[in-house]
Amino acid sequence: MFALERRIAIEAVLKASKLCQTTFNKLVQNQTLTKSDLSPVTVADFGCQAIVNEILSQHFPQDPIVGEEDAKDLRENPVLGDQVVELVNSLSQESRSAEQIYASIDLGRYEGGRTGRFWTLDPIDGTKGFLRGEQFAVCLALVEDGIVKVGVLGCPNLPHDLTKNGDRGSVYVAVKDQGAFMRTFEDNKETQIHVCSVSDSKDTQFCESVESGHSAHDKQAQIAKDLNITKPSIRMDSQCKYAVVARGDAGIYLRLPTRKDYEEKIWDHAAGSLIITEAGGKITDIYGKELDFAVGRTLKNNKGIIATNGKIHEQVLKAVSVTVSSL
Repeated sequence: MFALERRIAIEAVLKASKLCQTTFNKLVQNQTLTKSDLSPVTVADFGCQAIVNEILSQHFPQDPIVGEEDAKDLRENPVLGDQVVELVNSLSQESRSAEQIYASIDLGRYEGGRTGRFWTLDPIDGTKGFLRGEQFAVCLALVEDGIVKVGVLGCPNLPHDLTKNGDRGSVYVAVKDQGAFMRTFEDNKETQIHVCSVSDSKDTQFCESVESGHSAHDKQAQIAKDLNITKPSIRMDSQCKYAVVARGDAGIYLRLPTRKDYEEKIWDHAAGSLIITEAGGKITDIYGKELDFAVGRTLKNNKGIIATNGKIHEQVLKAVSVTVSSL
């Protein structure tokens, strides 16, 4: 099942990831907008959403899309809009008008829900990492009746081996009940991936956000101490953290709330959560509840994220409960 959706999702993520790679050197940081949630958005962010949404609408015209961006800023900022149009058209044989491209971007306005199926997209997760030339991801998932069925992460800058300064760029893909796999951008040969096998938390390490505004680093440091973890945390932006845990480089990914009213966005976790579980791991919120992707554009029924190799999940949950009891 979902063979066509899997293939098209990989195609869309690869094309968007390559767009990011080829345009990175053309981007200037002062061309960046600021959204209401204070996260930066770039020309490439809009371009990726236009490309992915167009591919999805061609193959699955009945499927709505929950996307991170809409074209309002482009319509209000003609200079930015022209850059996006030029970027998208440079990668296509057919030239599109600005309104055609904006319409593709605006396909991502769906609000989600508990029944039926929809796609959810984060065109560039980890925008600050992208602008620094570090880690970011193109993240696409298919949700059906509230359950994530297909997840694909494109990680253009993620080293194949974190211990070596070697080849970079890989795609991670999972279909529910079919396992998790990785491949490079250049070779479509897939390798199945698995979480690490440690059964004691002291033998692994955290993977956590670079930005302290995304997760409570001070509380996470205390949790690491309580778990007797001595290895330094792997810090990187984006859902690449899910890939790192899924392929066994780290055993724990924590995203602790930095404020009580914050609701995680579904596009920030849908693809990564499936890849973790299909690689043999486990993911819950900080109270041990399964993530609920059926209540709109956010995980409003959950608080924070804990992803582990599964074997140490209860150890981590216990340590987290002591440290974040006030949340």
